[in-house]
Amino acid sequence: MVKGILGRKKGMTQVFTKSGKLVPVTVIEVGTNVVTQIKTAETDGYEAIQLGFSEVKEKNTTKASIGHTNKAKTTPKRFFKEIRGVETANYTLGQEIKADLFEVGEVVDVTGTTKGHGFQGVIKRHNQSRGPMGHGSHYHRRPGSMGTMRPMRVFKGKKLPGHMGQLTVTIQNLEVVAVDLENGVILVKGNVPGAKESLVVIRTAVKNENIVNAREELVSYANESTLETPVEETAEEASEENAEEAAE
Repeated sequence: MVKGILGRKKGMTQVFTKSGKLVPVTVIEVGTNVVTQIKTAETDGYEAIQLGFSEVKEKNTTKASIGHTNKAKTTPKRFFKEIRGVETANYTLGQEIKADLFEVGEVVDVTGTTKGHGFQGVIKRHNQSRGPMGHGSHYHRRPGSMGTMRPMRVFKGKKLPGHMGQLTVTIQNLEVVAVDLENGVILVKGNVPGAKESLVVIRTAVKNENIVNAREELVSYANESTLETPVEETAEEASEENAEEAAE
């Protein structure tokens, strides 16, 4: 069954398993998604749900968007995305979807928009090599030959300077390492496209649907003995030590 949720890329970190293995992960804050529209084959020609994510003030959105979210009895949202191929019978208008939609070990595809780099040359954009910098050479960072003489034109697909980045890219077959329902966060193994705070979409993997890998337990850094120590006992001990020092 296809599932999906929207979130913000917060950055990367690393976690450790109990066997000592380091796992690089991307932190994705999903918070609470709301089903703002349900599309069916009878009315729209295909089945899908529309998710709303990230609250926005009414003054910063349009009346049409406010009216759309009012139908789902929710607050205005900044982002809306469709998730196709889902079983619409399992969803209701206004339903909240949280991080526990996915489980640890599940394989997912993550879609995001890559960082924009503006207009760049062939060396940065296509990783080409530069020419010699000395001995009278006048060829340094140019694109090189445009092709053979005969066609009298430049072939399509020739690697030239141009706009770099700002593309929609999907990284497939990433693994869910941890799910933090309390903080609304999903940790995904590896890196995902996009800058920090950018919108990403997590979907069920197209090539590995319904596959859940066995994950090794992660190391927890919570000190249970410290957490369980009452504050009152510590204060009493401190007062006794002070009294002993004063007596001496």
